[in-house]
Amino acid sequence: MKKSVFAFGAFVAVALVSCSKKDSTEPMPVGTAGVEIINVLSQNGVAQEDTLIFKAKAPQGSTFTWTVNGKGTTTTDSIFKFVSTDLGEHTIAVTASTNNQKASSQASVAVYGKYKYGTFVLNEGNMTTENGSLTFISPKGVVTDSAYFKANGTQLGNVAQDLYINQNKIYIISQNGKKNAVGASFNNDGLLIVANAETLKKEAAYNDELATLSWPTHVAVLNEENVIIRDNNGLYRFNPTTKTLTFIKGSRSAAKLTMAVSNNKIFAAAGSKVFVVEPNKDTLTYALDMKASVSGVVKANDGNIWVSTTGAPSKISKINYRDYSLIKSNDIITGSVSAGFGATPGITAKGDTLYFSGAGTKIYRHVFSMGSTEFMVDAKTVVENANIVYNNIAVHPVTGEVYLNTIKAYGRDYLINNISTFNFNNKAVVSANYKNYTNFPAGIFFTESYN
Repeated sequence: MKKSVFAFGAFVAVALVSCSKKDSTEPMPVGTAGVEIINVLSQNGVAQEDTLIFKAKAPQGSTFTWTVNGKGTTTTDSIFKFVSTDLGEHTIAVTASTNNQKASSQASVAVYGKYKYGTFVLNEGNMTTENGSLTFISPKGVVTDSAYFKANGTQLGNVAQDLYINQNKIYIISQNGKKNAVGASFNNDGLLIVANAETLKKEAAYNDELATLSWPTHVAVLNEENVIIRDNNGLYRFNPTTKTLTFIKGSRSAAKLTMAVSNNKIFAAAGSKVFVVEPNKDTLTYALDMKASVSGVVKANDGNIWVSTTGAPSKISKINYRDYSLIKSNDIITGSVSAGFGATPGITAKGDTLYFSGAGTKIYRHVFSMGSTEFMVDAKTVVENANIVYNNIAVHPVTGEVYLNTIKAYGRDYLINNISTFNFNNKAVVSANYKNYTNFPAGIFFTESYN
């Protein structure tokens, strides 16, 4: 693919791993100045392959020895650029020499995985000719194409559909696994892949254990022994430890839509109902009747559940996660909360603000507490070749930017595509546009959504 970035509007990550700064200065003779390390970017944590800049403040004419974990070289430069691929805590130290006197100082910095913070776009790939893939956008707007392949040298399964992050593991489900849509064998890692969420290094892959599934489409995780998978027949509980797959009784009508997880419960759309699944149970806990077709189930920031329904009128409702009672419901008379042909929710939420587009290019914003809905932008008017929306929009849980995947057309024109982000606090400005990175995008996933 041609790789070009139109603009960078991604925020700089503020959610950094905690680590302690350890500055110390060795005693020097009276009248001799010491040395101080200045962390230029004021970050004590950094992703693999990213750069931190340190500056030594010392008397004029000093020469410097910089070390990382006790290893380094002598230089006259007071600036040191730290880059590492090794995870964990590292000690940066500098010794300044001047007039036959020496002084030292040190600081700690933690390196976390390249993929710990950022945005994933999961790609189905062409169902007859290629495997799925994973595109990653860092908080600084740097794109890594085919991230899973680059981390492992192997491919995701055919028609990758959904992913979920739990306890520093990423679970990726594909529809066809090692066979394509017409039954031909494909060389890939299969149906369900489990990888380290920071590095994407594969930890496990499951195929034969899931052979009874019929076109699996979604995955959600309660814990390592309760991986919930949706297929054409309903919901299953998979235990990777015992490698057992158990159908959840009563779940046969579970819809091809993303499941929400809140307070150790799964909430899944199912026609006019929302199914509730709890860990270690092989039957549904509850089936909430919404009296209309459910188009989206999304976790709210307070742990309750947003549910969108289509009808006359369409509605956005808030459901209590404890007793499944209705907290409040708002009519939607402008725009559409339909999920469209895709497999992602018809709504997306940050706090009290929800967005929807009906799987089209016209984006609407609904402020739930006020019951107000307003048209924001038609992406087609501000993004070149944004003709077809492939799966629904998603709002970043921290920045509030709305992400949209579009393609120019089907046929070979699916290779002309955009990942566009909109900052609606700035008059619907396109804050970033990443061209020609997707391959039938199955969904947009923010790592911050799983913290």
